[in-house]
Amino acid sequence: MSADPWHPAGTVYGVLLNFRNEYDRWQPRMHEAPYKAPPQAPVLYVKTANTRNPDGGTVLVPTGVAGVEAGATIGLVMGDQGPVACALLNDFSLPHASYFRPPVKFRCRDGFLGTPAQTVPLTDLTDLATLQLQVHVNGALRQTVDLSQLMRPAATLLAEVNAFMTLRPGDVLMLGCDVGPDGQRPLLQPGDTVTLTAPGFAPLTHPIGTEALA
Repeated sequence: MSADPWHPAGTVYGVLLNFRNEYDRWQPRMHEAPYKAPPQAPVLYVKTANTRNPDGGTVLVPTGVAGVEAGATIGLVMGDQGPVACALLNDFSLPHASYFRPPVKFRCRDGFLGTPAQTVPLTDLTDLATLQLQVHVNGALRQTVDLSQLMRPAATLLAEVNAFMTLRPGDVLMLGCDVGPDGQRPLLQPGDTVTLTAPGFAPLTHPIGTEALA
Protein backbone atom coordinates (compact mmCIF):
# COMPACT_ATOMS: atom_id res chain seq x y z
CA MET A 1 0.00 0.00 0.00
CA SER A 2 1.31 3.43 -0.96
CA ALA A 3 2.09 5.95 1.81
CA ASP A 4 0.77 8.75 -0.39
CA PRO A 5 -2.97 9.50 -0.12
CA TRP A 6 -5.07 8.58 -3.12
CA HIS A 7 -6.49 11.28 -5.32
CA PRO A 8 -8.49 10.96 -8.56
CA ALA A 9 -6.18 10.79 -11.56
CA GLY A 10 -8.93 11.74 -14.02
CA THR A 11 -12.32 13.43 -14.13
CA VAL A 12 -14.87 12.85 -11.35
CA TYR A 13 -18.49 12.61 -12.52
CA GLY A 14 -21.55 12.77 -10.29
CA VAL A 15 -25.09 11.69 -11.09
CA LEU A 16 -28.33 13.33 -9.93
CA LEU A 17 -31.63 11.69 -8.98
CA ASN A 18 -30.25 8.17 -8.79
CA PHE A 19 -32.00 7.16 -5.55
CA ARG A 20 -35.66 6.15 -5.51
CA ASN A 21 -36.61 8.37 -2.58
CA GLU A 22 -35.22 11.54 -4.15
CA TYR A 23 -36.45 10.64 -7.64
CA ASP A 24 -39.99 10.08 -6.35
CA ARG A 25 -39.96 13.46 -4.60
CA TRP A 26 -38.91 15.24 -7.79
CA GLN A 27 -41.00 13.19 -10.22
CA PRO A 28 -44.12 15.44 -10.06
CA ARG A 29 -41.98 18.44 -11.09
CA MET A 30 -40.28 16.68 -13.99
CA HIS A 31 -43.20 17.51 -16.30
CA GLU A 32 -42.80 21.24 -15.71
CA ALA A 33 -40.82 23.65 -17.91
CA PRO A 34 -38.15 23.69 -19.17
CA TYR A 35 -37.86 19.92 -19.80
CA LYS A 36 -41.49 18.77 -19.41
CA ALA A 37 -40.52 15.09 -19.10
CA PRO A 38 -38.43 12.83 -16.85
CA PRO A 39 -34.79 12.40 -17.91
CA GLN A 40 -34.21 9.39 -20.15
CA ALA A 41 -30.46 9.11 -19.52
CA PRO A 42 -28.30 9.63 -16.41
CA VAL A 43 -28.07 13.30 -15.41
CA LEU A 44 -24.35 13.92 -14.90
CA TYR A 45 -22.23 16.76 -13.57
CA VAL A 46 -18.48 17.19 -13.16
CA LYS A 47 -16.83 17.55 -9.77
CA THR A 48 -13.91 19.79 -10.72
CA ALA A 49 -10.30 19.32 -9.52
CA ASN A 50 -10.45 22.28 -7.12
CA THR A 51 -13.07 20.44 -5.03
CA ARG A 52 -10.78 17.59 -3.93
CA ASN A 53 -10.22 17.52 -0.19
CA PRO A 54 -8.28 14.64 1.44
CA ASP A 55 -9.39 12.78 4.55
CA GLY A 56 -9.08 15.12 7.53
CA GLY A 57 -9.20 18.31 5.45
CA THR A 58 -11.49 21.15 6.52
CA VAL A 59 -14.58 21.98 4.46
CA LEU A 60 -15.29 25.72 4.53
CA VAL A 61 -18.83 27.11 4.66
CA PRO A 62 -19.23 30.53 2.98
CA THR A 63 -20.29 33.34 5.29
CA GLY A 64 -24.04 33.94 5.17
CA VAL A 65 -24.89 30.43 3.93
CA ALA A 66 -27.12 28.12 6.02
CA GLY A 67 -24.54 25.32 6.01
CA VAL A 68 -23.13 22.62 3.77
CA GLU A 69 -24.83 19.33 2.90
CA ALA A 70 -23.06 15.99 3.28
CA GLY A 71 -23.29 13.65 0.29
CA ALA A 72 -22.20 10.11 1.13
CA THR A 73 -21.49 8.16 -2.04
CA ILE A 74 -19.34 5.51 -3.66
CA GLY A 75 -17.20 6.28 -6.69
CA LEU A 76 -16.25 3.67 -9.30
CA VAL A 77 -12.58 4.16 -10.20
CA MET A 78 -11.89 3.29 -13.83
CA GLY A 79 -9.08 1.13 -15.16
CA ASP A 80 -8.25 0.09 -18.71
CA GLN A 81 -11.19 -2.32 -18.97
CA GLY A 82 -13.75 -0.75 -16.65
CA PRO A 83 -13.97 -0.16 -12.88
CA VAL A 84 -11.15 -1.63 -10.80
CA ALA A 85 -11.74 -0.03 -7.40
CA CYS A 86 -14.25 1.88 -5.30
CA ALA A 87 -13.77 5.04 -3.26
CA LEU A 88 -15.85 6.23 -0.32
CA LEU A 89 -16.49 9.90 -1.14
CA ASN A 90 -18.30 12.85 0.43
CA ASP A 91 -19.89 14.94 -2.32
CA PHE A 92 -20.48 18.15 -0.38
CA SER A 93 -22.84 20.81 -1.74
CA LEU A 94 -24.50 24.03 -0.71
CA PRO A 95 -28.27 23.79 -0.20
CA HIS A 96 -30.16 24.55 -3.42
CA ALA A 97 -33.77 24.20 -4.52
CA SER A 98 -33.54 23.15 -8.17
CA TYR A 99 -31.79 20.59 -10.38
CA PHE A 100 -33.07 22.18 -13.60
CA ARG A 101 -29.73 23.88 -14.29
CA PRO A 102 -26.20 22.49 -13.79
CA PRO A 103 -25.49 22.89 -10.04
CA VAL A 104 -21.90 24.04 -10.56
CA LYS A 105 -21.76 26.90 -8.04
CA PHE A 106 -23.35 24.72 -5.35
CA ARG A 107 -21.20 21.59 -5.82
CA CYS A 108 -17.88 22.81 -7.25
CA ARG A 109 -16.57 25.08 -4.51
CA ASP A 110 -13.01 24.57 -3.28
CA GLY A 111 -12.73 21.52 -1.03
CA PHE A 112 -16.24 20.19 -1.74
CA LEU A 113 -15.24 16.60 -2.56
CA GLY A 114 -14.00 14.55 0.38
CA THR A 115 -11.57 11.89 -0.85
CA PRO A 116 -10.19 8.89 1.07
CA ALA A 117 -6.59 7.98 1.82
CA GLN A 118 -6.99 4.78 -0.20
CA THR A 119 -9.47 3.09 -2.51
CA VAL A 120 -10.76 -0.48 -2.12
CA PRO A 121 -10.24 -3.01 -4.95
CA LEU A 122 -13.57 -3.98 -6.49
CA THR A 123 -12.71 -7.64 -5.95
CA ASP A 124 -12.56 -7.04 -2.17
CA LEU A 125 -16.23 -5.99 -2.00
CA THR A 126 -18.61 -8.90 -1.70
CA ASP A 127 -21.83 -7.14 -2.76
CA LEU A 128 -21.76 -3.50 -3.78
CA ALA A 129 -25.51 -3.60 -4.52
CA THR A 130 -26.41 -4.03 -0.83
CA LEU A 131 -23.73 -1.80 0.67
CA GLN A 132 -24.89 0.69 3.29
CA LEU A 133 -23.11 3.97 3.99
CA GLN A 134 -23.53 5.83 7.27
CA VAL A 135 -23.16 9.54 7.93
CA HIS A 136 -22.10 10.46 11.47
CA VAL A 137 -22.08 14.09 12.64
CA ASN A 138 -20.19 14.77 15.87
CA GLY A 139 -20.33 11.04 16.57
CA ALA A 140 -24.11 10.69 16.13
CA LEU A 141 -25.65 8.74 13.23
CA ARG A 142 -27.52 11.17 10.98
CA GLN A 143 -28.17 9.17 7.79
CA THR A 144 -27.93 5.67 6.34
CA VAL A 145 -27.56 5.44 2.55
CA ASP A 146 -28.64 2.07 1.13
CA LEU A 147 -27.25 1.27 -2.34
CA SER A 148 -30.06 -1.23 -2.88
CA GLN A 149 -32.27 1.84 -3.44
CA LEU A 150 -30.38 3.07 -6.50
CA MET A 151 -32.55 3.78 -9.56
CA ARG A 152 -29.63 2.64 -11.69
CA PRO A 153 -27.37 0.16 -9.86
CA ALA A 154 -23.65 0.47 -10.52
CA ALA A 155 -23.52 -1.85 -13.53
CA THR A 156 -26.60 -0.29 -15.15
CA LEU A 157 -25.38 3.26 -14.57
CA LEU A 158 -21.98 2.43 -16.01
CA ALA A 159 -23.48 0.81 -19.11
CA GLU A 160 -25.80 3.76 -19.76
CA VAL A 161 -23.01 6.29 -19.34
CA ASN A 162 -20.69 4.28 -21.61
CA ALA A 163 -23.41 4.39 -24.27
CA PHE A 164 -22.75 8.10 -24.89
CA MET A 165 -19.31 8.92 -23.46
CA THR A 166 -15.95 7.27 -22.79
CA LEU A 167 -14.72 6.88 -19.24
CA ARG A 168 -10.93 6.77 -19.25
CA PRO A 169 -8.51 5.13 -16.78
CA GLY A 170 -8.39 7.26 -13.63
CA ASP A 171 -11.88 8.70 -14.10
CA VAL A 172 -14.36 8.27 -11.26
CA LEU A 173 -18.11 7.75 -11.64
CA MET A 174 -20.05 8.46 -8.45
CA LEU A 175 -23.29 6.56 -7.89
CA GLY A 176 -25.31 9.45 -6.46
CA CYS A 177 -26.33 10.88 -3.09
CA ASP A 178 -29.57 10.06 -1.29
CA VAL A 179 -31.80 12.26 0.87
CA GLY A 180 -33.25 11.40 4.25
CA PRO A 181 -36.93 10.81 5.12
CA ASP A 182 -37.44 14.59 5.24
CA GLY A 183 -36.15 14.97 1.68
CA GLN A 184 -32.94 16.65 2.83
CA ARG A 185 -29.30 15.68 3.18
CA PRO A 186 -27.55 16.16 6.54
CA LEU A 187 -26.86 19.88 6.96
CA LEU A 188 -23.49 20.65 8.56
CA GLN A 189 -22.47 23.80 10.43
CA PRO A 190 -19.04 25.27 11.25
CA GLY A 191 -17.67 23.38 14.23
CA ASP A 192 -19.22 20.06 13.16
CA THR A 193 -17.22 17.00 12.19
CA VAL A 194 -18.69 14.58 9.64
CA THR A 195 -17.53 10.99 9.28
CA LEU A 196 -18.63 8.51 6.62
CA THR A 197 -18.39 4.78 7.27
CA ALA A 198 -19.13 1.68 5.18
CA PRO A 199 -18.20 -2.00 5.53
CA GLY A 200 -14.82 -2.66 3.95
CA PHE A 201 -13.81 1.02 3.83
CA ALA A 202 -11.75 3.15 6.18
CA PRO A 203 -13.76 5.99 7.78
CA LEU A 204 -13.69 9.32 5.94
CA THR A 205 -13.69 12.38 8.19
CA HIS A 206 -13.89 16.12 7.54
CA PRO A 207 -14.25 18.99 10.01
CA ILE A 208 -16.44 21.91 8.96
CA GLY A 209 -15.13 25.48 9.23
CA THR A 210 -16.02 28.99 8.11
CA GLU A 211 -14.67 30.53 4.93
CA ALA A 212 -12.66 33.65 5.72
CA LEU A 213 -13.86 36.93 4.24
CA ALA A 214 -11.70 38.25 1.40
